[in-house]
Amino acid sequence: MAGNKSYTIVEYFGGDDGYRCGYCKNQTGNFSHGMWTHTMTVQDYQDLIDRGWRRSGKYVYKPIMNKTCCPQYTIRCHALKFQPSKSHKKILKKMSKFISKGELPKGQEDGEPMDSVCEDAGPREPVKICHSDLKCAAVTDLQKEAAECPTITDAQKKDEADAAPTGSETSRKDPVCVPDGRTTAAAPKPGTGADASRPPCRKAKDLRKERRLQKEQTRQLADGASPIVSPTPTTPAQNNQPKPLEDFMTESLPENSSHGLEFRRFLCDSPLEAEYSPDGPEVGYGSFHQQYWLDGRIVAVGVIDILPTCVSSVYLYYHPDFASLSLGSYSALREISFTRQLQKQSPKLSYYYLGFYIHSCPKMRYKGQYRPSDLLCPETFAWVPIERCLPQLENSRYARFNQDPDAGDSRLLKDISLVLVLYRRTVMPYGVYARKRKGSSDEAEVQQYAGLVGQDCAERILLYRA
Repeated sequence: MAGNKSYTIVEYFGGDDGYRCGYCKNQTGNFSHGMWTHTMTVQDYQDLIDRGWRRSGKYVYKPIMNKTCCPQYTIRCHALKFQPSKSHKKILKKMSKFISKGELPKGQEDGEPMDSVCEDAGPREPVKICHSDLKCAAVTDLQKEAAECPTITDAQKKDEADAAPTGSETSRKDPVCVPDGRTTAAAPKPGTGADASRPPCRKAKDLRKERRLQKEQTRQLADGASPIVSPTPTTPAQNNQPKPLEDFMTESLPENSSHGLEFRRFLCDSPLEAEYSPDGPEVGYGSFHQQYWLDGRIVAVGVIDILPTCVSSVYLYYHPDFASLSLGSYSALREISFTRQLQKQSPKLSYYYLGFYIHSCPKMRYKGQYRPSDLLCPETFAWVPIERCLPQLENSRYARFNQDPDAGDSRLLKDISLVLVLYRRTVMPYGVYARKRKGSSDEAEVQQYAGLVGQDCAERILLYRA
């Protein structure tokens, strides 16, 4: 229950039946637990995704990791420490070139598939609930069933794209040695080492910048104008500092650019309740559409959830004519930059969640390129750096990442009588509900539900019982 006394209301559906996998196409190999969300607070969803849950519209699901054909591991990126890889820089430069010169790359390069949701795993028809009429009443003051409220629509679905992911990051090459001012350097003679009498090697781009500055000074002197003051030479340590993401995003474009790209943000329909907090971001918490407008034409829409400690990417859809711009990766970079912006307003909001990392599906490994990042241990729900996880995933599709053999689920709820239940529009602990419904056969199901959502959520989320 959030500070505004709002409830999260869910219907748990279990996870016994196998269904079609959108990744390996196995017809019955995908297994997951699911529940329909009538309404949910942002804190409850934050706690759920930190235990491996994920939403698609109003349907929230959690893969059965040691049973499903393609285990899906929750992945998060440390947005504040993120540095774009070589392939990311290529994508940003490609977009900048398109906006400034109007050159659209040919072919569909570096496209990423969106997360797929198994179509056959949809929830059963949700029960009709009037959330505004709920009350915490005395156990003996059970109310009669109220008039039916409008049925909530079916969960949204996402399609899986078949494009190939971006290439993996390659090692950065050493700076070119140009001691005599030329743009290229001859190959060193065999057996000859560094010459201490010569100036240290400098990057070619720094030399080009210096030559442009010298030419500008010469021109201004010829015109009788005051010369430009030379900037203080940068030290080698400064030259080695990586360029931050924002610098790539805000690189200046010519005034006569061929295209104009705009970004607009709107609240969107979602089970998450919009919330505002004094120490939260100015836009508040909840679900948002991020629209990408090119010359007044909408070309892509991303859906994100802004939660107490993260921005969670839900999905993206874009116009196929612009697939060659790698809009999947470009939008992710934009969302990481947006997360860094929000963190300045809300210090605890510092992570970017990319959904699920699926090592067994090569097309979904591109998410591991957003470093530094962590994967969620499926047994202890501890975050582990992805570098430590990859060797285990090379040997086995399913892996426990936490290396402490004695570590367990610290938030496991053992006493299911504490689970909150919504029964006939009245809130009560499951222990009270079980006594009222003598002979009830759903104890095993409630026990399973409590273990999946953890103690924090089980004592806050209302489990709807018809």
